[in-house]
Amino acid sequence: MSDAPTVSPGSASPSTEAAVLRAEIARRRTFAIIAHPDAGKTTLTEKLLLYSGLLRTAGMVKNRKGGKMATSDWMAMEQERGISITASAMQFQYKGHVINVLDTPGHQDFSEDTYRTLTAADSAIMVLDAAKGVEVQTRKLFAVCKLRGIPVLTFINKCDLPGRDPLELLTEVEDVLGIQASAINWPIGSGRDFVGVAERDSKQMLVFEKMAAAGAARAGMRKLALDDPAALALIGQERLAKLAEDLEMLAVAGNPFSREAFLAGQITPVFFGSALTNFGIEPFYDAFVDIAAAPSARLADVLPPAADGRRTELRIDPVEMPFSAYVFKIQANMDPRHRDSLAFIRICSGRFDRDVVVKHFHRGEFVREVRLSRPTTLVARERTTLDAAYPGDVVGLVNSGFAIGDTIAVISGKIQFEHKPLPSFPPEVFARVSPIDLGRRKAFDKGLTQLATEGAVQILRSAHNPMADPFVAAVGRLQFEVLQYRLKDEYAVETRLEPLPFSCSGWLVGDPTTFAPTPATTLAVDSRGRPVALFPSEWDRNYCARQNPQHSFVEYA
Repeated sequence: MSDAPTVSPGSASPSTEAAVLRAEIARRRTFAIIAHPDAGKTTLTEKLLLYSGLLRTAGMVKNRKGGKMATSDWMAMEQERGISITASAMQFQYKGHVINVLDTPGHQDFSEDTYRTLTAADSAIMVLDAAKGVEVQTRKLFAVCKLRGIPVLTFINKCDLPGRDPLELLTEVEDVLGIQASAINWPIGSGRDFVGVAERDSKQMLVFEKMAAAGAARAGMRKLALDDPAALALIGQERLAKLAEDLEMLAVAGNPFSREAFLAGQITPVFFGSALTNFGIEPFYDAFVDIAAAPSARLADVLPPAADGRRTELRIDPVEMPFSAYVFKIQANMDPRHRDSLAFIRICSGRFDRDVVVKHFHRGEFVREVRLSRPTTLVARERTTLDAAYPGDVVGLVNSGFAIGDTIAVISGKIQFEHKPLPSFPPEVFARVSPIDLGRRKAFDKGLTQLATEGAVQILRSAHNPMADPFVAAVGRLQFEVLQYRLKDEYAVETRLEPLPFSCSGWLVGDPTTFAPTPATTLAVDSRGRPVALFPSEWDRNYCARQNPQHSFVEYA
């Protein structure tokens, strides 16, 4: 994907290689798009592809009169429902930068996939609906970004529809999310009268013109100074007066933007626009590539841990350290022509070269040496083989034994390490699932195992009767619908789902043989052999905690 000069290993001095590596890292922008469902984040992703020149026409998330589907939504079920169900990763170039965009599910039932994907991002774009402002899932995803120190840019979308006052939206961002908001541009008009944005720094207005139905092509854009006499004729007296009043208020009471404060997570730059009509899209992405974070150093754990279990942290410098990466996502059957499984890795350090031999670490243990001979970069289902990649890049590897959270690295010297483990959350919904046609049992077992490997569901077995049929667990009920859909669509297995009467769970710490549960509580074992207590209610959980003071329940692992 890179058009910068490349250096093959051994073909230049170490200082030259380091200089090229630094230049390539500086060009990278790896980010996730987060939002509450239906705020427009997948449409926003699609428009970046349009403005990068990768697409001639953009497809909407929902099929409008037989139009194209969104490129980042590759699964048929996503296209049918108009929502993102699984995180997708794409790479392309935009105005001299290499963009790695991670489009994440907004629905809370798929939050675990979103949380894992956020670990691979250097920054995030938070999309807000201009009529709804900060919604429930927005708050949860922002909290994850804040916890991980991920700087967040805010794009207030759907300004072409009736919405709330922009000043009110800024205040809500600050009050609800606890972060300062700095308006980089400001809407000119609203709803049907929305015609463009005014840039506060350059003191220019950008007036847009619709060029195609449903925003399938770039919007025409005219730039002129705020004090240009032509502005009155172009946008009208009422809009011009309102704009002048708002900008004056922002100059007095608004927060000044500081890139240092943004990168430190203390302020979020705010932009306005409409992903549907493409109004404000190009200036937003131009500003994004200027101010967003390039890949930087990450922390890893030295292997093996100390005898008492404590871990020593190691700083992984993207330039100084050899190639290393970790698996943050696994996805099978993205393309029916391939019917394989891809492991998505985030490169953290060094240059990746095709056919490199790496060490593979799984849960703190060395597994094997493996040659990475089939690396790909993706845009939805389309795969392109690549020869080289750099820190910040997301690369797909044909999966032959990788699991979520695994580290792969070229180890130099005696120090071995693994990247920080990814979060795993206790499930909240449970069910027994079985094939309707017992003759399809083998295909059912294969599909269920694959979906569990991807993290789509967890497989649990009874601690008291391990030979009984397993049951499945998930964070949200919609995951069960996806499970049944994919088993039918990808493995030709119709299934029967029987919900179980549990509503919360926790990994049990302590001797499971001395654990005294309530009559309605069940003890299970997960795929890693860890005991999991399943509770019918929070009351049962709290009661068990009081009755078993020598035990505890872990919220995540």
